[in-house]
Amino acid sequence: MVSEEEKRGHIRGKVLEIIVAVAPDADLTNLKDGERLRDQLDLDSMDFLDIVMELRKRYQIEVPKEKYTELATLNSTVDYLLQQYEKFGQ
Repeated sequence: MVSEEEKRGHIRGKVLEIIVAVAPDADLTNLKDGERLRDQLDLDSMDFLDIVMELRKRYQIEVPKEKYTELATLNSTVDYLLQQYEKFGQ
């Protein structure tokens, strides 16, 4: 059985892969999980939408517009996606 901590780490890694694909120049070395991604990585609204689209394309995860605020930080993104962990595969 996979622990919640392992699930969170797996999801975090997948989200970071998407961020690198969307914003290849983003510096993830000092990324703080509790701070807004857009502020830390200088992401614009199109980059953010690209992240949402990649979640749908890669993992069939739909994020309704009213839930976009739940993707503000890396922690909140992992919290939101944890509910759909089975879609990330192993």
